Amino acid sequence: MSFFIEDAMAEGAAGASGAPDLISQLMVFGGIFLIFYLLFIRPQNKKMKEHKAMVDALAKGDEVVTNGGLLGKVVALHDSFVTLEVSQDVKLNVQRSAVGAIQPKGTIKAIKD
Repeated sequence: MSFFIEDAMAEGAAGASGAPDLISQLMVFGGIFLIFYLLFIRPQNKKMKEHKAMVDALAKGDEVVTNGGLLGKVVALHDSFVTLEVSQDVKLNVQRSAVGAIQPKGTIKAIKD
């Protein structure tokens, strides 16, 4: 017996057990997974699908911006690469996945003027 701390009394069989039951633990983990799915996994998958559809829809003459910030006009399409004309007689090959966005027609001309 301690002078400052009272002795702990064990609960009998009628008292609640200290460990939570299996079903409530599974519900907590399921809820955490659901939150992660709704906040992180689902939006990322949606964004990947939209980017893939945009890259698949590329055509000659489209004006695009790459992830690196290059603005150019698509002059040739290959299986995994796109040839961009960034200036007169300056052509660059970039990966299709590096195309960040398709710009409206006339964007390059508007920037030059």
